[in-house]
Amino acid sequence: MARPTAQVLTLLELLQSGGVRTMTELADRLGVDPRTVRRYVDHLIDLDVPVESVRGRYGGYRLASGYRLPPLMLSDDEALAVLLGLVAGSRSGLTTAAAGTATETAAAKIRRVLPARLASRLEAVLESLAFTATPASPPAPETGVLLTIADAVRHHRPVTIRYAERDRTLHPYGLVAHSGRWYVTGQDAGIGEDRTFRLDRIAHARALPGSFTRPPGVDPAQRVLDGLATAPYRHEVTLRVQGTPAQIRERLPASVAVVREGEPWCHVDIRAESLDWIPGVLASLDLPFVIERPEELRELVRALAGRLAASADRV
Repeated sequence: MARPTAQVLTLLELLQSGGVRTMTELADRLGVDPRTVRRYVDHLIDLDVPVESVRGRYGGYRLASGYRLPPLMLSDDEALAVLLGLVAGSRSGLTTAAAGTATETAAAKIRRVLPARLASRLEAVLESLAFTATPASPPAPETGVLLTIADAVRHHRPVTIRYAERDRTLHPYGLVAHSGRWYVTGQDAGIGEDRTFRLDRIAHARALPGSFTRPPGVDPAQRVLDGLATAPYRHEVTLRVQGTPAQIRERLPASVAVVREGEPWCHVDIRAESLDWIPGVLASLDLPFVIERPEELRELVRALAGRLAASADRV
């Protein structure tokens, strides 16, 4: 069992992360009963840490607003997690337009304040680490745009955005990161329809007064994937595949295809700029399929089958 001092510090870290922490949550996280949590809170108050008690149905404890904690202290695991997170975020493209430099300076600051022993060990990890994929370099959103829209999502506030040289009023449901790009999905209030926008194409965002009611059951990530899968492309492919949706999704993710469950055949719709990659994917499914359209896809599948047969007969 952890020592009381360690438990008190863990409680401080939980409160430091912000918001109100309920008694039940704190007791579960610390592995103690509510009475012990109250005793740990009293210890923090004795150390002049301003812990406030919040009453009500969702009450609990929180740190007083504006309280400045002592200098940052990280364990070995925490320091490694932060540095690897910075490196991974930079390589994946999930940074803002201004975050490239900020990532470097943040990592440098962490390195400077680490003890020499730990700094040397973390440098060894970073220097010996290799990646199998090249760094992503999609256009990044502006920091101000990302923060403004995130705040609007959290508080259900409308925003005005400048997109494709037009001003739009958006009721944002959520932010989604997909394949190195940031998206926001919500209702375009001007036309009364749900839309998805790329954050790097938003030139300006400003919060508006008032609030909106978010529809129940909204899944922003699924909306983005559905939008990508149904966007207009050069070719529209319709298939029937004898298999389960889970089997089909192993090779055709939601961002590529729309799968409608059937028995025993599922209906699959794919929109693509090129058909060249589809025969190989269909072969990798290893499931019976029927091509409904386009006709030219049949010829590409026959050509692939011929090449595979010729390779199998080659001695």
